[in-house]
Amino acid sequence: MSASQNREAAGVSWGVSGVNPAENYERFFVPAIGAPLAAELIEIAGLRAGERVLDVACGTGVVTRLAAKRVGADGKVAGLDLNPGMLAVARSVTPSNMPVQWYEASAESLPLPDGSFDVVLCQLGLQFVPDKTVALEEMRRVLRPGGRVIMNVPGPVGSLFVVADEAFARHLGQEAAGFLRMVFSLNDTREIEKLIRGAGFRDVDVRRDTKVLRLPPPAEFLWQYVQSTPLVAAAEQAGKERRAALERDVVTKWRQFADDRGLKYQQDIIFATARK
Repeated sequence: MSASQNREAAGVSWGVSGVNPAENYERFFVPAIGAPLAAELIEIAGLRAGERVLDVACGTGVVTRLAAKRVGADGKVAGLDLNPGMLAVARSVTPSNMPVQWYEASAESLPLPDGSFDVVLCQLGLQFVPDKTVALEEMRRVLRPGGRVIMNVPGPVGSLFVVADEAFARHLGQEAAGFLRMVFSLNDTREIEKLIRGAGFRDVDVRRDTKVLRLPPPAEFLWQYVQSTPLVAAAEQAGKERRAALERDVVTKWRQFADDRGLKYQQDIIFATARK
């Protein structure tokens, strides 16, 4: 199957009006990367029935919905994100019988009372927050005494995305590559521990695990990723010839990570837990 046929099969195309990165994020990124990491985050959190849980930087709500299942009808779950498009998709894919409160707000200014949650979760989000200390202080504020925070962020950029970073810089420009670098920007366990302790948390534990994720074939995953992120605007502006050059560059180098099942992606993920 050709690269263009791969994209057609995946439902990813160019020149179509109304491309929605949030919808593509839920359709493509969540099953491949978000959901496996969310399942582990929820296991680490050890949520109990009846607990009150806040999911900060919830995106399209994959962690939020898993949390709601764990705490049950007697629990309380809220999802918060700054991106209205992400929240719109989160609302649309959440079952009507799953009561979740959604908030459009910044992690640096949570519109919630002091001590109103037992648990705060944050998946793949803290690295994007401009003032991380303020965000962590806000998470601590809304926790009850003894409440806990559980979060994850990507470790240093893995080999697969080193290739993508170089290709995005070459074909889409440094600003586009800057987004990818931001994804992997909070990758030092000592820095993360210092941030969490500096926000007033105790019992801080930060560890790094290596995860192996199965992804679609190279061309398919390339365009799924681009159209699930802010990179879509740069790719649209780049034009057909530069997109074709980007695809050739990435696919050629990604073949070293591919087998008959698609791409095998190995990436360090940092998990952190702490208590108020």
